[in-house]
Amino acid sequence: MRVIRVETVLILPVGNLFVPGLRKNGEVALALDERFITRWSETGEFEYSYSIVQKGNIVMKTSQEHTTHTPQERAQEYLQKAYRLQMSGHLQEAIENYKTSIEIMPTAEAHTFLGWAYSFLGNYEQAIDECKTAISIDPEFGNPYNDIGAYLIQRGDTEEAIPYLELAMRAERYATPHFPHYNLGRILERRGDWFEALEEYQAALELEPNYTLAKDAYYRLMALMN
Repeated sequence: MRVIRVETVLILPVGNLFVPGLRKNGEVALALDERFITRWSETGEFEYSYSIVQKGNIVMKTSQEHTTHTPQERAQEYLQKAYRLQMSGHLQEAIENYKTSIEIMPTAEAHTFLGWAYSFLGNYEQAIDECKTAISIDPEFGNPYNDIGAYLIQRGDTEEAIPYLELAMRAERYATPHFPHYNLGRILERRGDWFEALEEYQAALELEPNYTLAKDAYYRLMALMN
């Protein structure tokens, strides 16, 4: 693990992606793959386990000189900034940046993440509304269906959550399809349908064997049944 302290946080183009960048010593930017960032703070400190080398061909004197040109790029920049703010605990600032991203170019991702930020504040009603807006923009995006299900579970509306979780399972664009299986398992376990709950926990683990919540739930429930 390497820790580097830098002067300015930037968003840099790497191929077709925009990733967080670090400007050090006033001239050379390093582009980092966001998947490998393990910690971020507003003081300008990143901790990461691997970096994509983009040294020397991206040089900037000031962060103000770096501009993105299309609405999609600008919206993505604010979306990524909002995510980092949320992960560092700055929820209100994150919400404002999600909203700015949406104002520039509404996307299913931005509305879903804005809803997620509202859920951190316990505002499940507004979180659900944002997810429904995300679905209206892109019905094939799986995240907002599962998130609605999770928020309804938090509110105690478990039966109402089931159709959304089932829609999440069938979504064509969804990077984490194990989540709705785990959430449905939680509902079935609360109902007392333990065998069905085990099937959902097992389905989650088949999709993501390292999913700790599903693994713990599966073995805990197995122990109760023996």
